[in-house]
Amino acid sequence: MNSMSLTTLELGTITVDGAAIEALSAQLRGTVLTEGDAAYDEARSIWNAMIDRRPGLIVRCTGASDVIDAVNFARENRLLVAVRGGGHNIAGSAVCDGGLVIDLSPMKSVRVDAAVQRAWVEPGATLADVDKETQAFGLVVPTGINSTTGIAGLTLGGGFGWITRKFGLTLDNLLSADVVTADGKLLRASLTENPDLFWGLRGGGGNFGVVTAFEFQLHQFGPQVLSGLVVHPFADAENVLREYRAALEEAPDELTCWVVMRQAPPLPFLPAEWHGKEVLVLAMCYCGDLQEGEKATQRLRAIGTPIADVVGPNPFTGWQQGFDPLLTPGARNYWKSHDFTELSDSAVAVVTEAISRLPGPECEIFIGHVGGVAGHVAADATAFPQRSSHYVMNVHARWREPAIDQACIDWARGLYEAARPYAAGTAYVNFMPEDEVDRVEAAYGGNYQRLLEIKLRYDPLNLFRMNQNLRLVETQRAA
Repeated sequence: MNSMSLTTLELGTITVDGAAIEALSAQLRGTVLTEGDAAYDEARSIWNAMIDRRPGLIVRCTGASDVIDAVNFARENRLLVAVRGGGHNIAGSAVCDGGLVIDLSPMKSVRVDAAVQRAWVEPGATLADVDKETQAFGLVVPTGINSTTGIAGLTLGGGFGWITRKFGLTLDNLLSADVVTADGKLLRASLTENPDLFWGLRGGGGNFGVVTAFEFQLHQFGPQVLSGLVVHPFADAENVLREYRAALEEAPDELTCWVVMRQAPPLPFLPAEWHGKEVLVLAMCYCGDLQEGEKATQRLRAIGTPIADVVGPNPFTGWQQGFDPLLTPGARNYWKSHDFTELSDSAVAVVTEAISRLPGPECEIFIGHVGGVAGHVAADATAFPQRSSHYVMNVHARWREPAIDQACIDWARGLYEAARPYAAGTAYVNFMPEDEVDRVEAAYGGNYQRLLEIKLRYDPLNLFRMNQNLRLVETQRAA
């Protein structure tokens, strides 16, 4: 192999001898890809089509030893490093230009021990992989709502979805993690082993190392849930949102209801005359007895005069994949989000006004209903601090044509700014695009300083910087 010019941590270049790259390849169980290899373009492609980066090297790992070798190679050559799990992150931090990508996607093992209700999950697994194995035993770990999402990034940044109110965030159910740190050591992090690292991993993202295995607490659940959609004309949105807000004040932890506002896709249960028109959708899930669920959802389903109500018993694995067709890879995406402690009338007015200016048929606003068990955890118990937020709004600009990039981005930014006065000030790091580096400190609030201290302890070189990075570490280390 010829020598290669690769991007360094300082965004300069270094020439790495071809023999050194061949030596790295020879010691791996996995493979090293470079531009021109048959699998290179597939390995560098991720969910958000706006991200088009060309790494110098991609190390496709099959186990922890490969990760150790890749981390050591990157550190010794001071290479820019990105870590790819599921490749679903909106900011595109799974790939970098000219540097080295540590690709964990081949590592997909999910092992369940039903007797002790535990699962050991490798970082390349998706939510669908996890659900498939855990639901085979009537067990579950709470995750997100799009089954193609990677479990690694979701967990490290938080993880909330349909059953969070009952069982907590994904990170709240993490019992331990195996982590390759910047010095190439494999550490175990838990409440009793490297507890500071464990604290940071639960919400601090990929700042501290590469997780090669997650151990999760499982819960008895399923296989069926009461779930589905109630679709309203958007003309009724303000009234529906006010009644929705009131209904959730008395909702049990078993009930979650999210709002989606967009142009109606051609769903088979919607009359054809509504396809392409603006609608408000109440998407709900009750994780408990089905008859109790009918009672608990009654008030929400009685709101207004819906176009359609398709709430009923569904396999949980199917419901988890229900939004997948609207969130497929290959589209251009830009997100802006806020946390809210309440949905004030002013916030509702701002959100509903924005729907009249949708820049494209796939653009949408969703409001996630959280709280419950996840809100009973102290803000400083994990790195994830947003425990008092009852709602998360994601402004999801999604489109296909590069020509309307600016229009879609401007729409998302405009709504974000208009809603800012009514928001909590924190943010869900998994929803933050790559241009929000100045928002990281606010996202972590009172936990930020402790995160910096842990970062300095485990990654003083800031090798792991392709993430929602704790950037002040550079200043702190210099001081």
